[in-house]
Amino acid sequence: RALRVLLVEDSPRIATMLRDMLESDGGVRVVEVVSDEQSAIRQAQLAEVDVMILDLQLAKGTGFGVLSQLRDKRPVTVVLTNYALPEYRRRALALGAEYFLDKSKDLEKLQSIMTDLRGQVGNG
Repeated sequence: RALRVLLVEDSPRIATMLRDMLESDGGVRVVEVVSDEQSAIRQAQLAEVDVMILDLQLAKGTGFGVLSQLRDKRPVTVVLTNYALPEYRRRALALGAEYFLDKSKDLEKLQSIMTDLRGQVGNG
């Protein structure tokens, strides 16, 4: 089955680009796109999703707020940010994110992570 993704991104342009990229091969389905911390928390808890792709800078709130609120009760989380600072990486991983990627240079890595996760979900 397709990997179900919650996309947390406040830029409509980037959200559309990511959705198109992720869904291009049919192995990923973006279930929901939200742009703020509270919506992300609610959808991560309610929607049946396998992966959350999480921006750090949101319309209201931050990705760090999402991570700290959800703790262990969340899908596999890939932080995807333009603010790929070492201290942000450390904080996101300490809060439980499994991956931390730079939007400007890691989109290929995102694709391979999704492929790997799809294999795990399909076999799990």
